[in-house]
Amino acid sequence: MNQLDFKGRTAVVTGGASGIGFAIAERLTASGARVALWDRDAKALATARDKLAGAHTVALDITDPAAVDEAAQRTAATLGRIDAMVCSAGITGPNATLVDYPVDAWKSVFDVNVHGLFYCNRSVAPIMVKSGYGRIVNIASVAGKEGNPNASAYSASKAAVMALTKSLGKELAKSGVTVNCVTPAAVRTAMFSQMTQAHIDFMLSKIPMGRFGLVEEIAGLVCWLASEECSFSTGAVFDLSGGRATY
Repeated sequence: MNQLDFKGRTAVVTGGASGIGFAIAERLTASGARVALWDRDAKALATARDKLAGAHTVALDITDPAAVDEAAQRTAATLGRIDAMVCSAGITGPNATLVDYPVDAWKSVFDVNVHGLFYCNRSVAPIMVKSGYGRIVNIASVAGKEGNPNASAYSASKAAVMALTKSLGKELAKSGVTVNCVTPAAVRTAMFSQMTQAHIDFMLSKIPMGRFGLVEEIAGLVCWLASEECSFSTGAVFDLSGGRATY
């Protein structure tokens, strides 16, 4: 593993107790960062804390804006600052055609993937601007570029993440705070349990490399975007799709 220089830096990872989020937190820690994990699964957080020595953990539901604001202030006080935030928390929702898509499920996907991410970006941006430095990295998806069939809520929510990233990146462009996102193709994590096998097979068929991504591959790019070295990219979308993305 190539290490980036995060000595003296702090980072928050939402959805950090497992999957992509944990892999990112693990790499940040190995590179010298002090890391805070935000996740709604208290049991998984406890396990993650045991694996990542020194990790600060906060159990919260990111769809609650007041809880997010409180977590941001508490984390900044505990770590002394927040230099980077990686918004990895997300859900896929069910696989169904749009006309059959359950309204409650549609709202749940947007509550986590868009509204929750918005609350997190909104809560840490002022903290970063005040210090004159920050890195926000949002996890989108290639589905937000292409629109996966039978996954309209997930696809639309990830398109919204890309647009939000571009907007906030422009707003903060002169502040010392950068805002970027990545668009992975499918990565085999626990989220696959929310999908049908037919949908999993469809996603694999779209990847020219013929395999799913690895959480370590996602972590590598995300951690560079969260580092001091990434200083002239903001409001940008970085592809991680094994050749799938066409733009």
